[in-house]
Amino acid sequence: MPQLLLLVITLFSLSQISSRDLVKTAEPTTKVVEPSANVLMSKPIEQRPPLSLPLDQPRIVVKKTARRLLLYSGKKLVRTYRVGLGLSPVGDKVREGDRRTPEGDFYIFTKNSKSAFYLSLGLSYPNAAHAQRGLRDGLITKVQYDEIMRALQAKRRPPQNTALGGDIYIHGNGAQSDWTWGCVALENEDIRELFEVAKVGMTVTIEP
Repeated sequence: MPQLLLLVITLFSLSQISSRDLVKTAEPTTKVVEPSANVLMSKPIEQRPPLSLPLDQPRIVVKKTARRLLLYSGKKLVRTYRVGLGLSPVGDKVREGDRRTPEGDFYIFTKNSKSAFYLSLGLSYPNAAHAQRGLRDGLITKVQYDEIMRALQAKRRPPQNTALGGDIYIHGNGAQSDWTWGCVALENEDIRELFEVAKVGMTVTIEP
């Protein structure tokens, strides 16, 4: 009888250990999540440290998929702004009225402090790649192509009235949705800060 009692106690103890092990195995592990670049946003303007001016060879990079505009001073990222895009945001701009935000390398050809969209920076669309594609596809003539190329070489405003479209700006009036006809839209406080440091001739790259 004592041996039977000892056996029962031993079996009960083993079952308790097994249960604890199972519970421990079932506990979820804590997953470390790296912060996404998409959440590295500028704080409200009153909470931001002032930009260290003058910027060193400032340039702008727009990442369409992330809906972000990055401002660089040399190789250093100094600001990240949320942006809205054209009503048809996917893909490169091809023609007038397609409502796409163009992709590629551009420069700022003008600063407009009296824009209908608060403040605006004019972009040199169409660039050489758009002009070459447009000529190949029969959207523009050789004369129009040559006019575009001459303007780009002189860092002037390219012709805006061809079938390729034009009037592509970085401007204000809100960045919470894709609502423009191909422009890059920021919140007014953000375009105001960007407008102050942007210069005519400044490089702007728009990535998919």
